[in-house]
Formats: sequence, structure tokens, C-alpha cells
Amino acid sequence: MTTRIVYEAIGFLLGLVFGSFLNVCISRLPRYESVVRPSSRCPNCQTPIRWFDNIPLISWILLRARCRDCHQPIPLRYPLVELVTAIWFAIQAGRLYTVVHFYFLDPLPGASSSYAPFAIIANLAVTILGFLLIGLIVMDWQTHLLPDAFTLTGIAAGLFLICTQAIFLGPTEDQVVLTRPIHITSAGATTNPGNVFLTGPEALIGGRILAVIGVAFLLLSVRWIYRVVRHHEGMGLGDVKLLAMIAAFLGFWPAILSLFFGVLGASVYGLFQLARGRAGMLSKLAFGSFLAAGGLIASQIGDRIIDAYSQLLR
Repeated sequence: MTTRIVYEAIGFLLGLVFGSFLNVCISRLPRYESVVRPSSRCPNCQTPIRWFDNIPLISWILLRARCRDCHQPIPLRYPLVELVTAIWFAIQAGRLYTVVHFYFLDPLPGASSSYAPFAIIANLAVTILGFLLIGLIVMDWQTHLLPDAFTLTGIAAGLFLICTQAIFLGPTEDQVVLTRPIHITSAGATTNPGNVFLTGPEALIGGRILAVIGVAFLLLSVRWIYRVVRHHEGMGLGDVKLLAMIAAFLGFWPAILSLFFGVLGASVYGLFQLARGRAGMLSKLAFGSFLAAGGLIASQIGDRIIDAYSQLLR
């Protein structure tokens, strides 16, 4: 039987490959360059990188963090992105093993395998979201840019995956049922208690679209109010699209939780920089990096935090 460590090892290796590609995206997308052509080359001497010098992590170590041709230092960012992406993929591969084991290898009584595709797609969605967010963290930190190639494409990918998940919903799963009679325009007409108001797919897809619109409207409102009060821009549209992307993958409340973590992290960092005298009240802050980091946290433990908070309100 395949063990969890095999899944995680395969995920780690795939993550190294995708992390290497992510480095290309980070270097080129903010400059509006193609990620396909030309092939990878040294940013200092422009010499094409040989295949054996382009092995994730290993080549950086063997080259002692220097270009083989011009001997200029290779930034630590390259192996770090590869390593973090590999760890992210390994974590999601471990969760995939749990789904496969629970529904197929050693199913518990009452565990229907028909729900497995829904869970597998959800796992894939979180994996893709993590790939996008890791890239956006670095891009915004280095350039204060959040390329549409990641944010808008991410919104489309998140909505496509939720539509795909909707295909695998059971006959009555996630449907919205009316529990009270509602009067409509026809005289004396009512709906009976228990009638289906929205089917499962309609509720799932419609709810996710509303989540994207809702969080975008929230940040656009904050952006407009800040501009009216302070008479200059305080937030870029990239941040709006980034939060909308998180909502497309995770939903409304996890996106709000991401916003909370992002604001908290940015505030702590801003105060720290002010205390050190390295920033002023009008200094620019890579808020998108903190927002994306909040998205990573929300994708892993957001549901547990939201459930715990909802229990406190009951």
C-alpha cells in the first residue's frame, strides 16, 4: 500500500519543478515579459543557463550561489521560492493521501466514494492557490506590482474549479431550502415550507460569485473612502483583484479572514519600520504580500478559525 510519505515525496519533487517555473514568472511578469521565451538565462551576463545548472535547489548549492560564467551571486530568493513551493505541494499531497485513504483504501462506514472527486478538486484548488499566492508575495514585495496574469487568471481558475466541484454534488447537497412560507405577488399565493429555493450547484456557484463581488466591493469602498479623506491613493487595484482571487478559491469568509491577517501583519510590520526610523506615515507598503500570506493561512486553518469563532457567537 502506498504510504503518506510517498505522496509527500512526489508532491515535494513536483513542487520543486513548479517552484523553478514560479521563479521565472516572478522575474518576468512584472516586466511584462514572456515566461516561455527566451530560455532561462543569467540576469547579469545574459548567458543561457545550462540544463545541469537549472536543477532546483541542487544547482544553486553546487554552484555555491554564483553564476558559472560571470560568477555574480545568485539571489537567495531562487532556492527559497523553490523550497517553499515544494513544501506547499508536499503538504497538499499529504492531504490528498488522506482523501484517497479515507474514501478508497480504507473507507469508514458511511464514507461514500462519490464525494471523493469533490474533495480531490478542493485539494487541487488549494494547491493552485498556494502557487499563485507564493508568487504574488515575492512579486509585490520586490516590485509593488500584482500582475493580472496571476490575479485575474486566478479568479477565472478558482471559479472554474468551483463549477467543476458542483458537478459532483449529491442530489440534495448544499441546496437552499425554504423553511417558512413566503408571500409572492399573486394574490393568496405562497410557497410551501421545505421547498427548494436553490439547488446545490446554484448555491455553490452563485455563492462563490457573490463572494468575489462582495470582497471586491468592500476593498473598492475602502479605497474610495481613503482617497476622499486623504486626497491620494492608499490602495492599488491589484490588492482588490488579489482578495477577489482568494474569494474565488476559498469563499467570502475565508477571504475576509485573509484580509484580517493581511491588515494585522502589515500593521505590525509598519509600526516596526516606523520605530526603526525606516519608514514614514506616507511610505509605501507591500500590502499585497501580507494579504497573500493571509490567504495562505486562511487556506490551511481558516475553516477551523471561522468555526471556532461562530461557536462563540452562539
